[in-house]
Amino acid sequence: MSTPVYGTPYGAESRHPGWPAKPGPLLVTAGAVALRPVRLRDGGEWSRIRLRDREYLEKWEPTAAGPWTDRNAGWAWPAQWASLRSLARRGQCLPFAITVDGAFAGQITIGNVIRASLRSAWVGYWVSSELAGKGVATAAVALVTDHAFGAAGLHRLEATVRPENTASLRVLAKAGYRQEGLFRRYLDVAGAWRDHYCFAITAEETGEGLADRLVAAGRATRP
Repeated sequence: MSTPVYGTPYGAESRHPGWPAKPGPLLVTAGAVALRPVRLRDGGEWSRIRLRDREYLEKWEPTAAGPWTDRNAGWAWPAQWASLRSLARRGQCLPFAITVDGAFAGQITIGNVIRASLRSAWVGYWVSSELAGKGVATAAVALVTDHAFGAAGLHRLEATVRPENTASLRVLAKAGYRQEGLFRRYLDVAGAWRDHYCFAITAEETGEGLADRLVAAGRATRP
């Protein structure tokens, strides 16, 4: 027997606690990593990076209708941005741009936000290939997790990663997430149903915060 989650999605809370916001920065090898809400004017750089990084990104992202070049063209961004902004205003996600020294460098999103007695969501992210291995993704995950468990009032976050994606596995482990299990044939990625590891973390596990933990471990510094 499963346990039902009682209550309305938002109850008496603010409809979108923790949004908008600008978490950060943290200083890593690549520069100053910070988060901010996605903007309409991000479209040009968003498209440039994603078209350039197709080989780097496409093999890890869910299969979607239409060719990559169309889905990531500059003209495709306004609709995506409007959808993300609408979900954020309804309290269903927190969509952030990742910036390095103020420049757009990727995205990180807290999605499928459920409140009431669950207070759970997932986290997903991507970062420019030029910044891979320079601490950007790990810093972004730490910042967004601290924000989710602080101002946004959540209790648990999950992230799913293909077993072959060793870089993302390292990011989650360094940020402080733990592996919980394996989801068999979980998502249609690159045209086939793929297994994914499930990583998770709860508010009680973060102590003073994941960003402070990175600083204490020498993986980042405060400005």
